[in-house]
Amino acid sequence: MSRQITRLSLAVLVLFGALFVNLNVIALLQADDLATHPANRRLIIQEYAIERGPIVVGEQAIARSVESGDETLRFQRTYPDGELYAHITGYYSVLLQRSGLEQALNEELTGRPAEVLSQNLAQLLGGMERPGNAVELTIDPQAQAAARAALDGRQGAVVAVDPATGGVLAAYSNPSFDPNPLSSIDTAEINEAWTPLQDDPDRPLLDRTIAETYAPGSAFKVVAAAAALEAGLEPGEMFPDEGVYDVPQTTANIGNFGGGFCADGDQISLSDAMVVSCNTVFARLGVDLGDDALREQSERFGFNDTPPYELGVTPSVFPADLDTPSTAQSAIGQRDVRATPMQMALLAAAIANEGQLPRPHLVASIRDPDGQTIGGTDQGLWDDPPGDGRPVSPRTADQLRSMLIGAVESGTGTSARIDGVTVGGKTGTAQTGQTPNAWFIGFAGNDIALAVVLPDAGEDATGGQVAAPVARAVMEAALRDDG
Repeated sequence: MSRQITRLSLAVLVLFGALFVNLNVIALLQADDLATHPANRRLIIQEYAIERGPIVVGEQAIARSVESGDETLRFQRTYPDGELYAHITGYYSVLLQRSGLEQALNEELTGRPAEVLSQNLAQLLGGMERPGNAVELTIDPQAQAAARAALDGRQGAVVAVDPATGGVLAAYSNPSFDPNPLSSIDTAEINEAWTPLQDDPDRPLLDRTIAETYAPGSAFKVVAAAAALEAGLEPGEMFPDEGVYDVPQTTANIGNFGGGFCADGDQISLSDAMVVSCNTVFARLGVDLGDDALREQSERFGFNDTPPYELGVTPSVFPADLDTPSTAQSAIGQRDVRATPMQMALLAAAIANEGQLPRPHLVASIRDPDGQTIGGTDQGLWDDPPGDGRPVSPRTADQLRSMLIGAVESGTGTSARIDGVTVGGKTGTAQTGQTPNAWFIGFAGNDIALAVVLPDAGEDATGGQVAAPVARAVMEAALRDDG
């Protein structure tokens, strides 16, 4: 009998010990996670008692808090411009939690970071309530509005950046959505708006500027040319002008867009091949360089890495271990090469910025309720990829820049020309098995670099026909805003 009591006592002690350990794990190790979990009802109520700081573009609030009239959920988030900035701001919802900058900068908008400890202390000591901090963005409102207008309801995305600083001037994805009903304090209204958005086959909740990758087509020839120039080739290097390139190890050969030769059927220079977007030259060039050289150069521009952007970016991809036919196709942006508009805009920015790859960012400054700056931009080079933020030499960047200017002046990108402005760019038309992806990447001086993609542009559409005019409209708007 005493032996059974002893065993029972030991079992009870073990259970109490396990309970003690579990409680301590929760109290000591998981307390912060549990307290800050988005589904924590107490946290939601606390946050809705705070007047979140505004998100500001061009001195106008594109997200702000207003009195809701509800005693429990005191403030409600509103978005005066609706869908224009929806993928940037995201929504702030009692039911759906947060997205976009509302999620990424939640601490700043509520005034919680260490930089504003004084206002937290004031609340603890019974001081007056203070709103959160204002977040000012780098977005150019004219360029953003121009991106929406130029896409004209078509599925697509535009990303524009300042080549020198990496500040994002425009980031528009179409179709978009209205974040206002999702940020209601009425759960029935939220559900009524949310369900159609989820069921929509055009996926309006998807931010195509950063979350979707596309075959870049001929826009990727800029990377192939960069690899060649960095390897010692010159823009005047001559290649056979072939109507069809006989790709080794396969019967699936590569021809030029529309068929025929790119020049006179004899020879063509690397520079002229870029201007007229000659597939046969770049397919041959890719095979000559090899897949390792193409991959290394693409990674120096940021492929196979994640840009340090406030909003999460899907990595662009240059695949590994390519055979010869795959290398030829990859050199012209086909096969399994994939890129986001953000990545391609950064590629154009590096060419415009003397070979320096800027760090993309949205935040220009963070100001406390008294107007004092307590945070700012994370400017500089994106130095994580190989090359420490300098994917090509200044000499190579200058050579590429001249090629891309030629493509706009007299090649495939003439629809992007702006009178009195030096514009360079590269078109792309990627065959994806359905309708092609139409691209334009380029720059206007050193003021703006951008990428435009229309993934459902139409069966016979090209980047020069449909993407270049969008780019021109956005560049014109940004340049007008700069005076």
